[in-house]
Amino acid sequence: MAILAECPVCHKKQSVKNKMCSCGENLDKAKRRKEAVKYWIDYRVNGKSRREPVGYSIEEARDADGKRRTQKRENRIFDIMPEAKMTFQELADWYLDLEKVKARAYYGTLQTNLKTFNSEFGAIIVNQIKLVDLENYQAKRKEAGMSDSYVDQEVGAAKRVVKKAFYNDLVGGDTLKTFERVEKLLKRNANVRDKILPLDQFNRLMDHLPQHTKAILATGFYTGMRRGEILGLTRDKVDLKNRVIQLEAKDTKDKESRSIHICDELAEMLGAIPRAIHDNHVFLYKGKPVKSDIRVSLKNACAKAGIPYGRKVKDGFTLHDLRHTFNTNMRKSGVPESVIMKITGHSTREMFDRYNTVDAEDARRAVDQMQAYLANVDQTVDQVENL
Repeated sequence: MAILAECPVCHKKQSVKNKMCSCGENLDKAKRRKEAVKYWIDYRVNGKSRREPVGYSIEEARDADGKRRTQKRENRIFDIMPEAKMTFQELADWYLDLEKVKARAYYGTLQTNLKTFNSEFGAIIVNQIKLVDLENYQAKRKEAGMSDSYVDQEVGAAKRVVKKAFYNDLVGGDTLKTFERVEKLLKRNANVRDKILPLDQFNRLMDHLPQHTKAILATGFYTGMRRGEILGLTRDKVDLKNRVIQLEAKDTKDKESRSIHICDELAEMLGAIPRAIHDNHVFLYKGKPVKSDIRVSLKNACAKAGIPYGRKVKDGFTLHDLRHTFNTNMRKSGVPESVIMKITGHSTREMFDRYNTVDAEDARRAVDQMQAYLANVDQTVDQVENL
């Protein structure tokens, strides 16, 4: 542990014994000026170095240094950490106020998840939350009818807060481990869907959808864009002349820019949408951007078209299934998988595979291809063994 003096010119923290700073400032003279030199105490907690400002008095710095030494000697480490006094609500408020967090596309969802989590843990001091408390919370949310994925989303939001706090020295390693040890309820790939929307069902849906949602459905079907990317689409991103939609990094989930070429049919539909003077969004309803959920329109149209609707309904359709549909149709059209991944913004092969559905038609075609191959080739035992 040590007491450091901060140079008032270059703000370098250094030993209080230094008479001159490397920048040329006379520290002895600076210390005689009122509130010119700020003092810090430097110590380690749980293997991590911490620096804590203690004011402009060397006496206050010595007192603070002595207090921390006593706490460490008596193994009262938690008394040192801010988490010993900070509630989870206060920690969540700090996290949600970070500019980088505010800029995220899912900020609204994050607020909702943390609000629910805070209804249970908001008033509790952070380091008093135990693993069993978090597991009980999972069970309680399940009993309330929440899906495994939704409960994981809520707990995941809390984990992000604690992880960020840990790397900013607001919580210690034990608190981080408590949250990291919570296992997800939804097992890996357990919620993978294989529903695709055949062309005939797509056409039936288009016949029954309200006018303001038709182009939204078509954009998903012909581009594989995410719901948020579609509803947030603005006129400046759409180049109908060159048949391309240009998404910037801030518009996409993976924060990478993406060019999406569009077919003539979709270009014609987008071009037919009246341009509003007061708003630059492509998709408007009653003069306002379509930001609210369009599930009601889809559900009603599906009922009229005789198509099951809903994630929990067998073979039920949801808007997100258009992403599966696009990936599968592109692959069946013979488009290389690397090109599809570039178009849809899948950064990993694992995620691409989740959205690419191999169905019975693929299996039949594979068998037919094998049969045609066997009918047109002579294989010896040696040739087969060398394959």
